[in-house]
Amino acid sequence: MTRYLTLARDAEAEIEVKRSRFLCTLRRVEDEAAARAVVERLRKEHWDARHHCSAFVLGPPPVPVERSSDDGEPAGTAGAPMLEVLRGHGLSDVVAVVTRWFGGTLLGAGGLVRAYGDAVRAALEEAGTLPRELRRELVVEVGHAEAGRVETELRSRGVVVLDAAYGSGVELRLGVAPAEEERLHAVLAELTHGAAEPRSAGERWVDAP
Repeated sequence: MTRYLTLARDAEAEIEVKRSRFLCTLRRVEDEAAARAVVERLRKEHWDARHHCSAFVLGPPPVPVERSSDDGEPAGTAGAPMLEVLRGHGLSDVVAVVTRWFGGTLLGAGGLVRAYGDAVRAALEEAGTLPRELRRELVVEVGHAEAGRVETELRSRGVVVLDAAYGSGVELRLGVAPAEEERLHAVLAELTHGAAEPRSAGERWVDAP
């Protein structure tokens, strides 16, 4: 697996079902501690709400970390349907928290499952998605005088420039799909008249352009 989806942006959406309010907050997160911190922040911010149900998916497939919580709702009526919506959209590195203010009318198990799932779906419409891809990292050093031109040319040809470090020269850290590595070597040779000697620096997940 060399590609998966995550949130394009953080988002919120609210729906109302029989006077109960369901506010879904979606945040992009990198680890479980960050996901749990989002839940706790919302619990304090919306202290007057009865439930703060959550679901999160972390890390690339095929074995991401998945967790969910019903936070006092009947078992399986909140966290599980929320998690299923995230799975159904193929998302990872995301936490969803649905804060519920009780409206006085019991919704039943089926009503709760629909409401919590619909709240997450509504927020996802606001957030949108973007792909993340596994890229090989290559590091190449160029002179200060040509760094701007080389970086601009690389970006125009779809190469992901992850970082630029300035020292005695300029060290460009590039992300390239494995199938494009050979082409990148040729492009660098062209742009630097054969002077560039890229070296491998491992692999990392990056937001695709």
